[in-house]
Amino acid sequence: MSAAYYSTGVEKIKKLRDVALGKVPADIAITGGDIVNVYTGEIEKGMTVLTIGDTIAYAGKKPVSTFPVAHRVINAEGKTLVPGFIDGHTHVDDLYPVAELVSYALKSGTTTIITETSAIGSALGYKGVIAFMKSVRNQPVKFFITLPPVVSISPSVNKHSVLTPGEMGLLLSRKEVIGLGEISWAQMDDTRPWIYSHIAAAINAGKRVDGHGAGARDEKLQAFISSGVSSDHEPITAGECLERLRQGLLVLVREGAVRKDLGIVSKINAEKLDFRGLAVSADGLDPRQLARQGYIDFIVQKAIDYGFNPVTAIQMVTINIARHFGLSFIGGIAPGKIADIVIIPDLKTIKAERVIAGGKEVVVNGELVIKPRTFKWPAELYNTIRLSRDFAFEDFTIKSNFRGQVNVRVINQVTDLLTREDTSRMTVTDGQIKTNISLDILKVAVIDRYWEPGKFGLGFVKGFGLKNGAIATSTAWDCSHIVVVGCDEVDMAMAVNRIKDMQGGTVVCSARTILAELSLPVAGLFSDEPLEKLADRYDEIQNAAEKLGTRLPDIHMSLQILTTPFIPFFRICEEGLFDLKQNKLVDLIIE
Repeated sequence: MSAAYYSTGVEKIKKLRDVALGKVPADIAITGGDIVNVYTGEIEKGMTVLTIGDTIAYAGKKPVSTFPVAHRVINAEGKTLVPGFIDGHTHVDDLYPVAELVSYALKSGTTTIITETSAIGSALGYKGVIAFMKSVRNQPVKFFITLPPVVSISPSVNKHSVLTPGEMGLLLSRKEVIGLGEISWAQMDDTRPWIYSHIAAAINAGKRVDGHGAGARDEKLQAFISSGVSSDHEPITAGECLERLRQGLLVLVREGAVRKDLGIVSKINAEKLDFRGLAVSADGLDPRQLARQGYIDFIVQKAIDYGFNPVTAIQMVTINIARHFGLSFIGGIAPGKIADIVIIPDLKTIKAERVIAGGKEVVVNGELVIKPRTFKWPAELYNTIRLSRDFAFEDFTIKSNFRGQVNVRVINQVTDLLTREDTSRMTVTDGQIKTNISLDILKVAVIDRYWEPGKFGLGFVKGFGLKNGAIATSTAWDCSHIVVVGCDEVDMAMAVNRIKDMQGGTVVCSARTILAELSLPVAGLFSDEPLEKLADRYDEIQNAAEKLGTRLPDIHMSLQILTTPFIPFFRICEEGLFDLKQNKLVDLIIE
């Protein structure tokens, strides 16, 4: 597994030995800094670190003056040295230009990212995963990949996107692939038989299986774990974390775009237990957070501010994750490890002043001093909005042969993430069931834009709060279809058609006017704009939606999750409404 980023040979071994013994000069010598020893939990004062190539040769107490003068000497007196940070679970297989993501990750001290490929995998299948893996190869940040299990409510995605046994075998043989992406315990049933074969293939290849155990406890949790799952990033209380730690899982506490759980989970500190199985992760990044607050540095700082011991907090983003995934060559500052080192002001101030990644200085005084590799996406990843025609307002009419009033199922967006099934008595007018803006009942549609282009399902949604207009995106979770919510059918059609014209993105419109938009031309998922511009676009979308009446704190995310089976309970796909409790499609009109 380590050959993806770490390999050796006779000459390298001899150089490492000779540097450690003081026979030849190091490439980089760091002198006088205090090392956070993540293996023992100690703070080692006034240390010397010597590197050669991408590897640490020496990390000890001998003064730097006793060694030959290094090619580059860094005085770290009064500073603290910590291992490069690792995000143990996130989703960066959409949205960000890779070079932009790498730049901001490095400035935050993040030198390794373990990412899902569920977005690109559901959108384009095997070829999408391959293209994404190429985009993150040979970057100064190390990327490790978990493969998409494809857990979708979309029949077209389940039919076309699932990796075949042959594709799975080829991908699992790659060194940078370290496992299978998150499996939801609630979706492990006989309607998705490939999940079991994917799990078996990953385990038999010596790789990990990530879990999504939201709501599982007692025997259900243990049945989930016994299937081969070895981690879970879903616990949202100290008690749920403790139950999973006791069962041997790596528990990743989220503090990112989707959830912010560190505050509540920090109560686990009262238990005074061994936290080697505890980690933190982003589980997805909002570009505004990344551009304006930071990445793993920001998360570690919050963990410390919430009362975690600083050394424990650092272990939660370094050695704990490295050990779980079998990445023995990263996660600590010690001889033989890859030279991923972050110099911070002190143990309680997690601000990357200087970063060494793979033995190269990449950040100095908080500023990037290298250029990440740019990547030219293959032509086949463009023009993935395969709609053969423009949509018209008639496409979003919901017809009914009933007269008077009918009972209609409604998706109730009860929080920014959770939904439930509600019913409403709605009036049939001119053979149609229309929106009821006074009751906040709007229309929602999901459109397959790639596998079976143009196929779509219609429904009603409550909780978006729009008083007029529409919002649409091509980044619906776990299917990457187009999803649109609106008060007005003409505006809904306009938003969808603009996405078609841009070949992917997010659009807010009202009164036949585009108010805000974000272009995502690569696979309908990735932007080609600088990160600061991307953050501004997110602000513009949110601000435009708020002017139209939304109360949701992040309408873009709430829109995206209308298709996911990972968050309860009532969803929609291109075939129509989907009840996660019953695990089946249900009719819009209740007779």
